[in-house]
Amino acid sequence: MKKLFFASVIVLSLLSCRENKSDNSPVDNVIDNTGSLVSGSLKSYRGDEMTVNRIYFELIKNDKSLTALNSKIVNSFEETEKTLAVYRNILNTSTSYYQDAHQQAKSITDSLVRQQVEKEIMASSDQYDLKVKNIEERMDLINKNKETLTSLYTAFKIRKTLPEIEKYQNVHPLQKDSLDHFINKQNRLLEELKNLK
Repeated sequence: MKKLFFASVIVLSLLSCRENKSDNSPVDNVIDNTGSLVSGSLKSYRGDEMTVNRIYFELIKNDKSLTALNSKIVNSFEETEKTLAVYRNILNTSTSYYQDAHQQAKSITDSLVRQQVEKEIMASSDQYDLKVKNIEERMDLINKNKETLTSLYTAFKIRKTLPEIEKYQNVHPLQKDSLDHFINKQNRLLEELKNLK
């Protein structure tokens, strides 16, 4: 019982030393500072957690001008969606109406009345299409601007984070020695298994 107690104390002491050692080690790069961030603010506007975004948001955390830029862009995306949603709703309501009117007109049994109603529906629909043509062109332009904004901001984030991944690689150089050692260990085990009968 005493042996078990002393063994437990030694294991706990070693673990606490190891934890203290890792806590005191300096971090020289943004990527190691990101850790396992799961904050919703670090997610991209598409909803997925991406490495470039995680590094970028860690990088700009203490940079007021970049944080302000990010806020402007996020606000622009949100405002774009709200604005277009209002117009889409109105356009979709009108489109649905004309589709329904055409469908219901088919049930009119008097062919002359049906043809006349269909012409009236078509005339109203064509007139509405002309009226909203410039609105739809502007909505298309807003969507194209949003795509361009997204592309340019993505390029900006990548350019900002490339030096950080390079710093990370320098702080964590890959050495082949331990891999070679492991391969040798595997090979010895393979030879041992081959020689067993």
